[in-house]
Amino acid sequence: MVQRLEGLRRPMRAGWALAAIPIGWMVAVTVIDVLAPPDIHLGPLLVAAPALTPSFSGPRTVGLVAALAVIAQTTIGVLRDPADLLSANHEAQIIALVLVGTSLVIFCVLRERRAKELTQVRYVSEAAQRVVLPPLPRRLGPLHVASLYIAAEAEAQIGGDLYAAARTTSGTRLIVGDVRGKGMTAVNDAALLLGAFRTAAHRQASLSELVTYLERSVCWDLTEPGETDHVGETFITATILDIPDHHGRVQMVSCGHPPPVVLRQGRPTTMDALHPAPPLGLGELAPPDHSADSFPFEPGDLLLLYTDGVTEARDSSGAFYPLAERITGWRESDPDAFLRRFRRDLLHHVDGHLNDDAAMVAIGRPATLRGFSADGALPPRGRR
Repeated sequence: MVQRLEGLRRPMRAGWALAAIPIGWMVAVTVIDVLAPPDIHLGPLLVAAPALTPSFSGPRTVGLVAALAVIAQTTIGVLRDPADLLSANHEAQIIALVLVGTSLVIFCVLRERRAKELTQVRYVSEAAQRVVLPPLPRRLGPLHVASLYIAAEAEAQIGGDLYAAARTTSGTRLIVGDVRGKGMTAVNDAALLLGAFRTAAHRQASLSELVTYLERSVCWDLTEPGETDHVGETFITATILDIPDHHGRVQMVSCGHPPPVVLRQGRPTTMDALHPAPPLGLGELAPPDHSADSFPFEPGDLLLLYTDGVTEARDSSGAFYPLAERITGWRESDPDAFLRRFRRDLLHHVDGHLNDDAAMVAIGRPATLRGFSADGALPPRGRR
């Protein structure tokens, strides 16, 4: 609590320290103008003081500086020539200072109100993201996991990109997907798919059955009243994986989604699907084939799942982000360290601004595997 109060006081102290600049300016202008020859008038320069203050302070400080500027202008008139105080020119300067100061105070009030609204929107979006798309656990059985979500808009930190994981008796199932479209409709569709995955990932015997269930869930949502006009227009690309705890090949069903990448000793390999299925939600248009493909994922490898916001990120020349080329030679075995480096590299490629949301999940399989229970916990030690 003490640290929080100290954090609040620090910006206030900095604001009052900067307020010395316009105050010092007014003192200097007043002294020079009083001592200057009669044909030199520096009073109009006092408007610079209240004009500068909004850049570092709020309406109260701006109002105080504006009031001091009016007092300084009045003081100049009294000290130089009391008869000139009532002149039209001097009155015009005082009225101008009053109008400028009032306008700046109103501007600061509106700016602070807007800032509070944006803070509230950001807080709500962050809370919604934590509910709909919580970070993945750092450990899933023997796997080390890290997740990354970069929103294209800072004020709306949740969109249609999604990921989730579930433990089974023999391994871990993961999904990474991207809903077509933006806004609350995309968030609603993402929440629907994530709910269906978390419900069924433990129950469906095979990966093909799980994906068939997810396809039906998305199609059922599109047949709800008011949604029938969007059949064929709303869909979700997704990659669903089943990763065994111990040695074995990863099972994968790709539904129109960018392929995973396995990084082995700094060499990336793209795992293209041999039996690609259409995106989820398009099953009514063509019977989908949810046959599972497989690929090796050995101890020491790093498995990367991502959305098209990564590979379609453009630099200033319009070139896409070359994922496999950029990560070639990266030897980070820790998923967290890899994603930290990846985030810096991606944002550097796009000069700090993405045009679309981007999500990535990095999964590491340690070189030395130990026994784990189905929920990812170490088994109890036996007595010696």
